[in-house]
Amino acid sequence: MIAILKREFQSYFQTSIAYIYLGFFLLVSGAFFTTGNLVSRSPQYTSFLGTFLFIFLLAIPLLTMRLFSEEKKQKTDQLLLTSPISVTEIVLGKFLAALALYLVSLAVTIIYPIFIAVFGSLAVWEVLGSYLGFIFLGACYISIGLFISAGTENQFTAAMVCFFTLLLLLFIDPLISAAPSGLIAGIVFAGVLAVAAGIFLYLNTRNVIIAAGFTALGTLVIGVLYLVKKDVFFGFIRNFFSWFSLNKRYGNFSMGILELESLIYYISFSGLFIFLTVRLIEKRRWN
Repeated sequence: MIAILKREFQSYFQTSIAYIYLGFFLLVSGAFFTTGNLVSRSPQYTSFLGTFLFIFLLAIPLLTMRLFSEEKKQKTDQLLLTSPISVTEIVLGKFLAALALYLVSLAVTIIYPIFIAVFGSLAVWEVLGSYLGFIFLGACYISIGLFISAGTENQFTAAMVCFFTLLLLLFIDPLISAAPSGLIAGIVFAGVLAVAAGIFLYLNTRNVIIAAGFTALGTLVIGVLYLVKKDVFFGFIRNFFSWFSLNKRYGNFSMGILELESLIYYISFSGLFIFLTVRLIEKRRWN
């Protein structure tokens, strides 16, 4: 895994990706800091950090688009898949390489709060909490980009899909509030999830019995819950999609509040997409 990490991290600088990513990230963040803090003489650094969410929309797709798509395009992925290194180690190595470059870009911006602390008043704990939140939030975004890159051999396609996915996650909270919360809507949506899970199992196992059995089991669970505890289905759609609300959980970090629940959530989210990436590559490997 360490060898893959070093190889991927060095490849960022052997191509133009690292320089474009760092240049764009620092140019845009520097422009926001200059206009939002220096020109206005405002010590509110956490308000500037909120602009990072916008920067991520463009920076993260650029960072992750080539992780697997370029390997597939150049057919070098076969060398990786036939090497003695496990697929999990390959995926983790690429993920950590992208995360390392992401941390480098965040580390450079530390000069901004230091500048404010020297010439003004700085809310230290809020800034520290915000940076900690951005580390875990960025890891989640990178895991999403990693998964998308593993599904295509076109870098541009991977970047665009990643961009619109992150854009959807950015505005998911308003969409959640507009979702129906009635009993019937919850039951129908739960049924759709059961069918979707069955289709996913079939695509991965090509076993109709397993897929149909899982769908039938999901339908049975829905029926039992309806008879025993139908309150579960009220607001079920909102509760389901709220799990994907990454930015909502970042709010506590920006206020200097460290919650173990949010940390576990971010780690679980990243781990899920890393696992899905491994499964996607394993499926292609055996096919």
